[in-house]
Amino acid sequence: MLITPNRDNLNKIVVINPKGGCGKTTLATNIASYYARKGPVPAVMDCDAQGSTMLWLDRRPKSLPEIHGIAAYKRTMAATRSWQLRVPIETRNLIVDLPASLTHDDFREMTRDACSVLVPVLPSSIDIHAASRCIADLLLVAKIDRRDRKLAVVANRTRKNTKSFEKLMHFLDSLGIPIIAVLRDSQNYVYAAEKGIGICDMQPHKVRQDMEQLEKVIEWLDAWRERRYDPTESGVFEKPTNVTPFRKPGTSAL
Repeated sequence: MLITPNRDNLNKIVVINPKGGCGKTTLATNIASYYARKGPVPAVMDCDAQGSTMLWLDRRPKSLPEIHGIAAYKRTMAATRSWQLRVPIETRNLIVDLPASLTHDDFREMTRDACSVLVPVLPSSIDIHAASRCIADLLLVAKIDRRDRKLAVVANRTRKNTKSFEKLMHFLDSLGIPIIAVLRDSQNYVYAAEKGIGICDMQPHKVRQDMEQLEKVIEWLDAWRERRYDPTESGVFEKPTNVTPFRKPGTSAL
């Protein structure tokens, strides 16, 4: 059972898609890097047995802002499960990287107390089909209400002006779920993954295009405290007016 603290000030962000290779870890680690720059110390919870997020964290330079890692996929007899999954009291943003091949029970348990649920989708027929089933399970099995405005899609590894991109955007537009960012197929993400950093840790002029889209993701995530619902349950969403802008780091990894 996945245990996370019941704290009003904890922004729990779940990155989910039962199909592997869709970019969950890339999205999760870049969100964590961004929040590390803003402070206080964020936490990433790796629930995937491959441990990709924890491997990325192991490569992270000590000179960069700290990110607390939680290897939820590991089991140990030396400590209780609640102690193993503990989130630092100072942490305000918890990013949960979920594994592939989730059961219906997993969908309910992993998302029940999430503030935001992000579904990364790649521009291929197989990925689009998997994403449609994932979103259906989130709505019907996990009982996420569209009116809560906490479920969003991130298009990943896209190349504009291609047929696959057009097909992906047409599919996403048909869902009625917000598309909050379109991440391009960029070597910046590959480099960042290899070095244990986020694109926000790289030289600004090299990642300007990519940062524009990542900031859209962060704006959506930061808006969870500002979301309000109409008393008539019409699903009215009040746009936040006090989203904190990104502060560019003084030093860079490149």
